[in-house]
Amino acid sequence: METLLFANGSLVDGTGAPPVRGDVLARGDRIGQVGKIKADGDCRRIDCTGLVIAPGFIDIHSHSDLQALANRREKSNQGVTTEVVGNCGFSPYPSGADPKLLREYAQPILMGEGGWGWKSAEGYLEAAAGQSRLVNVLSLAGHGSLRVAVAGFRQDALSKAEMDLAEQMLDQCLSEGAAGFTTGLMYAPGSSAPAEEIVRLCKVVARRGKIYATHMRSYAWQLLEALDEQIRIARESGCRIQISHLQAVGQANWHKQEQALEKIENARRQGVDIGFDIYPYTAGSTMLTQFLPQSALAGGLDRMVALLKDPQKRKRIAAEVRQMTAQRWIDVLVTSVATEANRPIVGKNVGEIAEMRKQDPVETVLDLLIEEKDGIIIVSFNQSEDNLRKLLTHPLCSVGSDGFYVKGRPHPRLYGTFPALLGRVVREKRWMNLEQAVHKITGRPAERFGIKDRGRLAAGCAADITVFDANTVMGPGTYEKPEQAPAGIRMVFRNGRQVTPA
Repeated sequence: METLLFANGSLVDGTGAPPVRGDVLARGDRIGQVGKIKADGDCRRIDCTGLVIAPGFIDIHSHSDLQALANRREKSNQGVTTEVVGNCGFSPYPSGADPKLLREYAQPILMGEGGWGWKSAEGYLEAAAGQSRLVNVLSLAGHGSLRVAVAGFRQDALSKAEMDLAEQMLDQCLSEGAAGFTTGLMYAPGSSAPAEEIVRLCKVVARRGKIYATHMRSYAWQLLEALDEQIRIARESGCRIQISHLQAVGQANWHKQEQALEKIENARRQGVDIGFDIYPYTAGSTMLTQFLPQSALAGGLDRMVALLKDPQKRKRIAAEVRQMTAQRWIDVLVTSVATEANRPIVGKNVGEIAEMRKQDPVETVLDLLIEEKDGIIIVSFNQSEDNLRKLLTHPLCSVGSDGFYVKGRPHPRLYGTFPALLGRVVREKRWMNLEQAVHKITGRPAERFGIKDRGRLAAGCAADITVFDANTVMGPGTYEKPEQAPAGIRMVFRNGRQVTPA
């Protein structure tokens, strides 16, 4: 591999230190020197005058488990060189005796092609090491995938034998190189797990010195109770914990965010190793099934459809949906459907679709779930601009994309999270300075996940380097037109090899 001299740039080294003018010398896949460097005769000189030289960005919360293996470019085009996948309980392993169950559970988020699924972390990580040329892949073992492997779509407490097996399978995944463990406690079947089950599994995580990341049971009406549960799990198990995409959902709950941050700060002061992440957008994205009581998914999608077609059971489910939903239906946008017949509703909100159908919005949601099963992805406008600012600027915050692929319109975060942070949040809104923002997408996520040789510009670190123009960097995608390439990302190198531009 060649020797590269990144010359005369503004060095933002990932530690949060102010920028300094200087150079970075990369020899092969490692950084050799940082500072004022006299060029070697053999090196390739890259003039970075007027540009920022930063560590490659780390997407701390990604769902590109399968697309990273296919070398999709959406993340590397943003400056990302490392992705942490397997989040929210969805990992492409362990597959259990019937891998079709894993695919039914995780396909809406992972969007794989063909008969994907690995028996354990080792097989997946070997595939990632052999196939992923654009990004380094760190994988978390998903609780939902683990539970499906052990007990299918059942929603009750695991038996002693099942619990013992779950612990053994998780320990195997961690011993084989999984970076940690995740839960998706708003998604069936993981939503049915009692806290005691998670404590037992997190004790395995703690013994292995790994991290636990959680999509909590609620971000709306029970946000504070859900956070209390997760802090208790961390205390009782002794594990390090990352709260995924922290936010207060729905205007009636926005005031709870301040209390949530106080709880996190207090836990940190009391010795809990806790942090959180968020994306720089007020809207999130997930499956429409998320609006159902998750008990309706016990037994799989066919049973869900049968329940929704039963008049009495449908009436009960509709009442629960009305009670649970914190957003307005006009704030829930349909962005992807499975069937051709429903293609015209893509881009419309649930309120508009209900009006078109001359229905109550909840009845529209239930009908759509019958028609599409789990094939509908939505973008949901959840939080306030002021709350987003407080989250992004908090010292315990890392920034990730939470991006996933869809057959339709993705959330713009898939194409523009990191340029949007550097452009809209830093340059336009001035919510934080450049070195703080870069720290939240390099050094801080590296520290949270124990990645010792990435996330910094320092001698001996991996030569993951992103060069960008701070004056033009931007994620221009919108909710109407999300698939727009970012601006201002000039060059991206992973392990000393240039990956962007291609």
